[in-house]
Amino acid sequence: MQGFLLRSLITIFGLWLTAAVLPGVTITGTGTFILAALLLGFVNAVIRPLAVILTFPLTLLTMGLFLLVINAGMFGLVARFLDGFSVAGFWSALFGSIILGFTSTLASWYIGPKGRYEILIIENRR
Repeated sequence: MQGFLLRSLITIFGLWLTAAVLPGVTITGTGTFILAALLLGFVNAVIRPLAVILTFPLTLLTMGLFLLVINAGMFGLVARFLDGFSVAGFWSALFGSIILGFTSTLASWYIGPKGRYEILIIENRR
């Protein structure tokens, strides 16, 4: 439970950062940030895997770059469901999903599966 809450907070921070940096992404209200983070988690857990499987040949043909388009689509899909969350177009969704993915990746480097702060130390013994 602690890991879920911490990752949700990180997603909320990533959404805030995206809305602050990109002029084409606007999110109004704290409740919208919370709902967007929860809905984004649901969409990425349920709908995104289906989209990845259905577009696998295209993803393979583009050497994985089509996954960026899928991520932008999921970002735009969440914006469609929420009233206080708007995305101006494809490029705003693409760059928004890149910023959100970057913040989530940075956070996962330091947060373990149970939500604890972890640092991996590799010791070289010769």
